[in-house]
Amino acid sequence: MSIDAQSAEARRSLITEEIIGRTGIDEAMIERLVREFYRRILEDPLLGPIFQARVADWPVHLARMCDFWSSVVLMSGRYHGQPMATHLPLPVDTPHFDRWLELFAATAHDLFPRHAAEYFLERAHRIADSLELGIAAQKGEIRPKRTRPAPTFGPAPDRTNQP
Repeated sequence: MSIDAQSAEARRSLITEEIIGRTGIDEAMIERLVREFYRRILEDPLLGPIFQARVADWPVHLARMCDFWSSVVLMSGRYHGQPMATHLPLPVDTPHFDRWLELFAATAHDLFPRHAAEYFLERAHRIADSLELGIAAQKGEIRPKRTRPAPTFGPAPDRTNQP
């Protein structure tokens, strides 16, 4: 490994340690979130059929999603893929992204303390916005970034597991 690569790896490690220290998020939490979130996705009448029709190997998909979220949340660099290219052919639009975020928010808030859930959600919103705008652009549509529904930002009022 070159000195530059070692230096970059050392910086990445420091960033990851700082994120873990600040949020409490670790790889085990990411795996727990991914597994529970996709369990809920498969039960969802809007999103479930889309995933069921396209994911042939669930263990591989879940491992890829753990790598993705590890890279997004902890800056681990484990994911090497092209999310936009993967999502462009899907039959999804605004209602699908809103529902994805609703399920993600509910899952994160059900499983984790507020500060960790909000850290996940900040990134989930960026991802949803990017994918939704990219898909619209591919269709020749120009859309402004919009405000997501309130339930995608925080817990429902009846949730009590928040510190």
